[in-house]
Amino acid sequence: MAAPRTIASNAAPAGRRRPTEGVGTTRPELHVVKGTQSESSGVRRGFEQLITWTRTRSTPLLHLVIAAVFLGVCLLGSLMLRTQMVQNSFEASRIEASITKLTQDVEDDQAKLDELDASLPSKAEDMGMVPQKGALTIDLNGYQANASGDNAK
Repeated sequence: MAAPRTIASNAAPAGRRRPTEGVGTTRPELHVVKGTQSESSGVRRGFEQLITWTRTRSTPLLHLVIAAVFLGVCLLGSLMLRTQMVQNSFEASRIEASITKLTQDVEDDQAKLDELDASLPSKAEDMGMVPQKGALTIDLNGYQANASGDNAK
């Protein structure tokens, strides 16, 4: 019959210390702390904890306040910029609609003008006018002005 195998471990049994551990290396004990203040002063207590935390760290409270103010200003700036962009977008769409309307009015007026221009020769003939034949020229070579300077009568 074979001998049973045994497993050796360096771990100490639960609740016991190793003989090599010194007295000064004990772990701190944890215990529950019950609050003595009412919950209405929770914000005040949280603020006090923040102050205590900032005093124990290398970052002073002033740096945290500056960072919070910077983030708030950035948020407000972003909201204001977005609001301005929306207003500009509405203004641009209104101006674009106005330009479209004015363009249609110009096209309508141009169509009316072209129609009147096309009907002009027939209206002139109805009034008894005849088209001009050849070029009309005026020769001013023999022109002499009045000596009295009274040209406009």
